[in-house]
Amino acid sequence: MAIAVAGLAFAAATAGWAKDQVRVAGLTWPGYGWWYIAKAKNLAPDLDITYQAIEDPFQSFALMSSGQLEIVSSTAEFAPIGASQNMPVRMFAYGNLSHGTDRLIMRPEVSSPADLKGKKVAVMVGGLPQIMMGIYLEKNGMPFDSVEYVNVIMDQAAAAMISGTVAGAELWEPFGTQYMKAVPDSKVVASTADAEWAKNALIADAHFINADWAKNNRATALKAVKAMYDAIAWWKANPEEGNKIIAEGMKMSVPDVELVIGKDGTGLDSGLDPYTFMQAAQFCGVAPGDPPFGQKNGQMVDHFKLTNEWWVKFGVVKENYPPDKGIDCSLLKELYDSGYRG
Repeated sequence: MAIAVAGLAFAAATAGWAKDQVRVAGLTWPGYGWWYIAKAKNLAPDLDITYQAIEDPFQSFALMSSGQLEIVSSTAEFAPIGASQNMPVRMFAYGNLSHGTDRLIMRPEVSSPADLKGKKVAVMVGGLPQIMMGIYLEKNGMPFDSVEYVNVIMDQAAAAMISGTVAGAELWEPFGTQYMKAVPDSKVVASTADAEWAKNALIADAHFINADWAKNNRATALKAVKAMYDAIAWWKANPEEGNKIIAEGMKMSVPDVELVIGKDGTGLDSGLDPYTFMQAAQFCGVAPGDPPFGQKNGQMVDHFKLTNEWWVKFGVVKENYPPDKGIDCSLLKELYDSGYRG
C-alpha cells in the first residue's frame, strides 16, 4: 500500500513537471496584466505560464528570436522592424487601444505647431509616440523632421517638460496628468481619446509570438492565447479582484492600475481599452463585424502598413515589407473557427 501511494504521489508530481512552458515578457504595464490573472486563476491548468518584466522591448524581441521567449506583450510598432530583420516574430493580436492614456502636450509658450520648428520634443524614439508626433506635425503643415526628437523615458520626459528643456512631448499616464498638475497652462493638442486617433488605432499594445515555436507547438500556442482572452473576460466580470492581482504582479498600486485600465471592467472608464477576443479577431479580419471606434474589419494590415511607412520616413527600416512578414492572424482564426468567442 505504501509503495502504491508513493507511486501515485510521484506520478502526480511528474504530471506537474510535464506542464508545457510558456514564457512571456513585457513592460511593467497594467495592459499586460492578463497573464498574471491567467496564472492566478489557473485558466490554463496544463500550462506553466510565466511573465517576466523587461523594460526594453528590443531586449525582449532579441530573447524571443533566440528561442528564450514564446510571447512578448509590447506596443504595436515592432512588426515592421522585426520584418526588416527577418526575425521569427509575428504580431498575432491587437491588444489594448490607447483611448486617452496617451496625449501630445505642449508647453505654455507654444501657441501653434509652427512654434515647434527647430525645438526639441520628447518622445520614445523608435516607438509609436514618435509616429504620433510626426503625424500631428504633418497634419498641421509642418514637416515631420522640423523638430529634434529626444528619446527619454516618461518620468524624464515629464521632468524635461517642467524644466523647459523640451517644448512638447508625447506623455502617457500617469505622467501626463502629473505634468499638467505641475504646469497647468500647458496645452493638450491631441489625445488618443479623440475620434480620429481612436479610428486610426495607431497607439496600442499588441501581442507577438515566436513564429517557429507557434508552428511547432500549435496546441500549446492556442491554449496560451485562449488563456489570455479568458483572463480578459474574467477581469471584465471581476475588475476589482483582477486589478488587485495585476497590481500585485506588476508591483504597482491599485490606483495606478485603475488609472490605466479602469475600475468597472468596461475599458471605457480609463485611458486604455482592452480588446476582447472577438474585437481582436475582427481587427485581424478573421471574424465577422467591425471593431469599435469606427475601425474596420481587417485593419491589422493597415496598421502594419502605416507604421512601416513611418519607419521608412524616420530611417528605422529601409523599405515597406509584405504584411505577412510581420503579422499572423492564424491563431485567432483557428480559435474562432473552433467555436471560441472569448
